[in-house]
Amino acid sequence: MIRVFVPGDAAALSVGADAVAAAIRAEAAARGDAVELVRTGSRGLFWLEPLVEVERGGRRFGFGPVRAADVAGLFAAGFPAADRHPLALGAVGDLPWLARQQRLTFVRCGVVDPASLADYEVHGGLAGLRRALAMAPADIVREVTESGLRGRGGAGFPTGIKWKTVLEADGPRKYIVCNADEGDSGTYADRMLLEGDPFLVIEGMVIAGLAVGADKGFVYIRSEYPHAFRRTEAAIATARAAGLLGPDVLGSGRAFELEVRLGAGAYICGEETSLLESLEGRRGQIRFKPPLPAVRGLFGRPTVINNLLTLATVPTILANGAAAYRDYGSGRSRGTMPIQLAGNVRHGGLVERAFGLTLGEIVEEFGGGTASGRPVRAVQVGGPLGAYWPTTLFDTPFDYEAFAARGGMVGHGGVVVFDDTVDLALQARFAFQFCAIESCGKCTPCRVGAVRGAETMDKVIRGQDPVAHLGLVRDLCEVMRDGSLCALGGLTPMPVVSAMDHFPEDFDRPRNSDRPAQDCAAD
Repeated sequence: MIRVFVPGDAAALSVGADAVAAAIRAEAAARGDAVELVRTGSRGLFWLEPLVEVERGGRRFGFGPVRAADVAGLFAAGFPAADRHPLALGAVGDLPWLARQQRLTFVRCGVVDPASLADYEVHGGLAGLRRALAMAPADIVREVTESGLRGRGGAGFPTGIKWKTVLEADGPRKYIVCNADEGDSGTYADRMLLEGDPFLVIEGMVIAGLAVGADKGFVYIRSEYPHAFRRTEAAIATARAAGLLGPDVLGSGRAFELEVRLGAGAYICGEETSLLESLEGRRGQIRFKPPLPAVRGLFGRPTVINNLLTLATVPTILANGAAAYRDYGSGRSRGTMPIQLAGNVRHGGLVERAFGLTLGEIVEEFGGGTASGRPVRAVQVGGPLGAYWPTTLFDTPFDYEAFAARGGMVGHGGVVVFDDTVDLALQARFAFQFCAIESCGKCTPCRVGAVRGAETMDKVIRGQDPVAHLGLVRDLCEVMRDGSLCALGGLTPMPVVSAMDHFPEDFDRPRNSDRPAQDCAAD
């Protein structure tokens, strides 16, 4: 029996993985070969997708990128032992791009069958939950606190402090909310886990419920992730049937139930209070704080809202202990971070490494430079509201404090690469336009300021008194940063100001641009 692994991840599907899987079945049947085909998630080496793996001697050997038309040739070359085939990559685990990583959260992604709870457990799953079931809630919270885990959604707030607040809050019912509304440009880690290792997310949410006394959770998934949504629904049903969810979690007598909800495509719903409004059936708009969601959140009850990556990290911490996780990282940035490489980059994909490697190592060593072959000019880190970094700052360590000290943020770990053809003035204008389109409209600095920013940038781009108008842009950025009610308006100045500071030459030359400010609208 030949065991063959083909990703069912959305990234692999987009480049023909289903056709490759069908071709493997058809070719095996025609040859009379017995093949067990397992549809996994992706390992995150996107330039090699579809990445086909075969098991031989307890190890997996890869071939990629494979097209349906390549399958007959692979079998003819002696598949699975087709080591001399042009698409042969050798043992997948030995590929330098993977071997240099430190995968803790993504250790199973691309390895296990995401539909199989048994496969998840064979590969170390549920160890953290089983340990948590033997602990008091305060001890679970203490373990997470001592690990140094911080929110992976962007703010970097210490997870243990948030959990302790909910644990100590009074209320007849508490909730766990998983924020999987992954809207930042160049990010896909949440999707990869939901499609490749969904039981990890479920386990993390159950542990969170045990820690704070919550018996109900919600996974909020962005509408652009239909495959992840279906995979999560199926995993929840499997977990419930196996006793991992329900009134008696793994026979412990403790209850936890879980539902998955689909968002409607609003970027603002990545902000925690807007997400709560959406979950409650209202338009996604921010709430005034205080009260904090940890005190009065979903349906007015104490609520833990964590990014999916944060919750997915918890099982590893509980399984191996806080100290083992804290040993990774640098300074106050402990553990590992799933870094997502995208844009004009040769080797786009997911890199999980301990905090502390430099931005240059990420872009040059893992990313391999640009896909175009031209020089790297800029990198945006942290999504559409993140700073633009020049190559002169590539020595910056990838951690929360080092990035903040240089006017940037780690965010959700998205790294978007641009070559030397990028126009940073147009990118700055895009930041304003993005904010204007995605604003919930609740506060004037964001709702109106973003529109006026796009209008003013149009004048700069046309060469209309650029010095005066750039001064106005900086004043406007200050108002938005200090006066906006949430991070959408408050962080929009970050890409604008970083572009002006690091790439001033792009702001002092006129272009032939008819870009209308009317594509943004303010009341």
